[in-house]
Amino acid sequence: MKKSLAFNLKRPHQFLALGFGLGLAKKAPGTFGTLGALPFIFLTETTPIWAQCLVALLLSLAGIWLCGKTAEDVNVHDHPAIVWDEIAGFYITMIGTALSWQSLLIGFILFRFFDIVKPGPIRLLDKKLHGGSGIMLDDVLAGIFSLICVQALFKTGILV
Repeated sequence: MKKSLAFNLKRPHQFLALGFGLGLAKKAPGTFGTLGALPFIFLTETTPIWAQCLVALLLSLAGIWLCGKTAEDVNVHDHPAIVWDEIAGFYITMIGTALSWQSLLIGFILFRFFDIVKPGPIRLLDKKLHGGSGIMLDDVLAGIFSLICVQALFKTGILV
């Protein structure tokens, strides 16, 4: 069996997989790691939706390798400190959303809810897939569920 290694933020893939170090928070690393999506959200808020979808795809595809390689390095599947999946999932949640502190807060809460509770198909993906894909895809689906909810709140006028 491969010996577990300590995280090394000098290794670029680990730095990214650990959400720029946010995943090393002593408590609630996934919650802190989710905040790592904010720079991507703010940098692309005025770009067309197709460009935001492309960024989400790139974050997700890169995450499969980043998270898988980092998990392999430390010999722990989906270690709590690996939070690139949360970054991609929260980014997906906010695609096409008019940004305000309220929309960010609601999106954040919805994403964390779906990521933690893992209802239905999210739980199935989490249990059935392994490696980088297993780490990433349940959060991608949680992001899609959250995106649908956020957009519904805008369409119904509950969120403006």
